[in-house]
Parts: sequence; C-alpha cells; structure tokens
Amino acid sequence: MDARIFTPVKSAMQSGQAKTRDWVLEFVGSAHRTSDPLMGWTSVDDMTGQVSLHFETREQAIAYAKREGLAFTVEEPRVRQRLVKSYAQNFSADRKQPWTH
Repeated sequence: MDARIFTPVKSAMQSGQAKTRDWVLEFVGSAHRTSDPLMGWTSVDDMTGQVSLHFETREQAIAYAKREGLAFTVEEPRVRQRLVKSYAQNFSADRKQPWTH
C-alpha cells in the first residue's frame, strides 16, 4: 500500500492554526469505485482510504510507515507568508492610489 505523510493546511473557515501542527499519514486509495444503479451512491472495496493516522512529529510517522512496510512519500509543509499591515496604512499620504469613498 502507498501512503502519504503531510501536515494538513488550515481550512478557509479557520483563523487560527489549530490542528495544523500534527503530521498525518493517509493511505493513497487505488481501489475501484462502483456506482449503485438504484441510488447512485458511490462505493469502494478498499476501506483504507478512510483511515488517517495522526502523529506529533514527522519522524514518528516515517518510523511507523517503515515498521509496517508501507511505501510512502513525505510532503514538506509550505511556509506561510504573513503580510503585516496596520489600519493606519489605509490613510497614509504615500498611498499608491488615493483613498476615496
């Protein structure tokens, strides 16, 4: 089985960084999906796509994958760029565009 190890990004509904510091090991699903002819629901034969394991560090996740004999890829987290702005910059004299209503 193939697995990927990554840190989850925050959703658009989050303002804080909660639940983004853990490392997650998810199995890459390659199972065949079928559609139910009556209801149209999608089903899959392999349930490992629903499993996600959380670890405190990347090394713990890698050690688990090696111990279980999983082929894995590690996705490095991207560094978040913060734009530091203040409310006073809206009214500064050296704005590129003049402030209008």
